[in-house]
Amino acid sequence: MASDWIKRIGMNRGKYYRNKYGGKSRHHSGNPRSSRESEEDHHEHHTGTKRTLSNTTTNQSQNWQQLSNILKSIDHKSYGAYHELEKNFEFEISNQNQYLSEFDSKEHHPLAFTLYFDHIQGDAYANPSRAHVRIPAFIASIPKALYKTNTRNMAVCDYLTRQFHNAARQAGADAKASSSSWHSAKGGDISIFNPSQHVLERTAVAIENDGTVEARFQINLPARGRSICGEWARSILVETLPTLIYQAFVFANMDASHVSAHVNSVEDQEALRSQLSAAELVAFVRNGAILPRQSGCSDLPLDVDTAIPFTSPPSMEISFELPNCGKITGMGIPKGVTLFVGGGYHGKSTVLKALEVGVYNHIPLDGREFVVIDENAVKIRSEDARSIVNCDIRPFINNLPFNQDTSSFSTKDASGSTSQAAFIMEALEVGASTLLIDEDTCATNFMIRDWKMQQLVTSDKEPITPFISKVRSLFTLHDVSTILVIGGAGDYFSVADQVIMMDSYRPIDVTERAKKIAQDQCQISQSKKFGSITHRIPSSHGFRPNGKILTRTLHRIQFGSVDLELGALEQLVEIGQTRAIADTIVTLSSWMDGQRTLNQLLESFEEEAEKNQSLDFVSSLRKPGFYTRPRRLELAAAINRLRTAAFQQQRCE
Repeated sequence: MASDWIKRIGMNRGKYYRNKYGGKSRHHSGNPRSSRESEEDHHEHHTGTKRTLSNTTTNQSQNWQQLSNILKSIDHKSYGAYHELEKNFEFEISNQNQYLSEFDSKEHHPLAFTLYFDHIQGDAYANPSRAHVRIPAFIASIPKALYKTNTRNMAVCDYLTRQFHNAARQAGADAKASSSSWHSAKGGDISIFNPSQHVLERTAVAIENDGTVEARFQINLPARGRSICGEWARSILVETLPTLIYQAFVFANMDASHVSAHVNSVEDQEALRSQLSAAELVAFVRNGAILPRQSGCSDLPLDVDTAIPFTSPPSMEISFELPNCGKITGMGIPKGVTLFVGGGYHGKSTVLKALEVGVYNHIPLDGREFVVIDENAVKIRSEDARSIVNCDIRPFINNLPFNQDTSSFSTKDASGSTSQAAFIMEALEVGASTLLIDEDTCATNFMIRDWKMQQLVTSDKEPITPFISKVRSLFTLHDVSTILVIGGAGDYFSVADQVIMMDSYRPIDVTERAKKIAQDQCQISQSKKFGSITHRIPSSHGFRPNGKILTRTLHRIQFGSVDLELGALEQLVEIGQTRAIADTIVTLSSWMDGQRTLNQLLESFEEEAEKNQSLDFVSSLRKPGFYTRPRRLELAAAINRLRTAAFQQQRCE
């Protein structure tokens, strides 16, 4: 048998079959594989009826030997013969000695599961086939304590997803053979969604109340041209897959202390975030946190020997008691208006970038595990040329030339100031309670208008009320806090509650010094009123695509004939969120009745997600394993940027 030969030469199965069929490793210069996501992001939404396998095939259950026989029988046949796999296949405990020969069943926990094929790809060039397995509770044996709450369930599912991904990678099972030649072998890889540094709710792995584990993944069924490589497929499915499942989903095969540490860390982070409001804080940064990342294209932490651990100024230090790790101490950022100031390259933006993803929990050793922020915090920036539809931006912009109405402002080509005003108002409309702003990515004329400019351009000639004049009333009237990174606009000292100077990545409380400086300067006029936050009712015709929906990248969706650009949504962190956003927009369009506001529709979406404990309801596909649940704030931001969007206003003073 091939498997015996593989063992004798010390080669894993993936490498053996890639060599045999002429495939290249993922590190080959002609076929770089730097990211699994970059290949998977051509996710397509099918707008028709859900396609499921026919009942005549779905309910047919066969054993593992029959799966092996099918793959042998279709070897060298036309690719369409892979549809013979549209059955359920039972891997039973009795199969363990035969197909898990590297494990001694007398010394190891037994294995049993059922394999289901949810979609068989049309050919080797098409999107991979989708499958899922279900592992009975008595086999997986995940302790109930690890998934007894929603937070712990999410954390252990995240852990299992990483286990499968890492096991596939270590076995070489995630490396796809690829060649430009039609007659060369292609495919042959198994992959699951590749998680980021964040612990998020995904559809890749689920643990049900009774402890049953369901895992969803992709398989590139191998072929040479359009001829099936049956023996290779047999190696992947019959031999490699059970090993991956055993390594990833059977608790007896895991380091119990490692799993518990992962779950406990996530639970502690969630508990910490939930205590912020009662402590009158919007954010917290743990002492010892490692905030810098390795590079602009890597979210991994900077090496601890290079990075400077975060240390709170004594005046801002606060402690919390957490359920698992006990007491934790760090810097608390109070509600209100907080400035981070300092020289260039001293760490201001680094802190803000850590805070903006503080809405998510992080894996242990990320360095940002206990950097948490108000769950409704939104990063705001300017965004030239974006589309805006019927947005009330009067709190910031009035009396535009040519009598343009800013109470219901629309444009297909927003300026920096109008885009930033709309971003803020749209975020407030759907519940944002903290704004994160970096001076470097803002429209200067929106942020400030100094005394000299006021003398030259009088208020009757300037339609923009700068943010500095509204930031106080936004907090006092609407309880919306703001954290700003400021490098050159010292006028903000007069409106700040807290000023923190970053000096070589070390924070210093300079609030008193900043206030004294502000007292010696001209005071900035403040608006006592902020203005109204207007709610809008979306119209369904603006959200129905006139073609396919493809998730191209993390920040780009092809929505029918238009591109939906999401580059300004800096809190999107996984392409699974983007995929979910694309399909959720279509789902929400069917809920739009001309009565419910955007905020109400988003509430309905969250209720449905909680009820289903999954995002399956937004998909037209069976058992989608490629979603990550987005926040309502990013979902709303995407809806607002769709160039075909249509809204009517519902005023709420």
